[in-house]
Amino acid sequence: MGLFSKSNTLAEARINWVQLEDRDKLNYLISQSEYMPVLLFKHSTRCSISIMAKSRLESDWDLTNEQIIPVYLDLLMHRSISNEIADIFGVKHESPQVLLIKDGICVYDASHSQISVKDLKEHL
Repeated sequence: MGLFSKSNTLAEARINWVQLEDRDKLNYLISQSEYMPVLLFKHSTRCSISIMAKSRLESDWDLTNEQIIPVYLDLLMHRSISNEIADIFGVKHESPQVLLIKDGICVYDASHSQISVKDLKEHL
């Protein structure tokens, strides 16, 4: 590794993302939010703002799998699921975007530069 190279290994290890790829898993995660908060992170892999938001979220992440279920949705691959999330929770689709789900209800959402671990933790 060069002097100015940065490894993503630490950041990637901080969040054990659950991949959201179908409606059945979405329904399952909503039901799990009755027991543990679920964070839905809607990410566009081609958007530099989304990439920066994801990187900032990962670098600041200090929550455990016992506190929250972090869920990653690739918008380019699964836009229909994102649309369903917007319909279910009544939150306008944006990208990047996070939604915090507790007891089947969205209790917090943020997008773009407003996405932060600090703000998220205030709503846990």
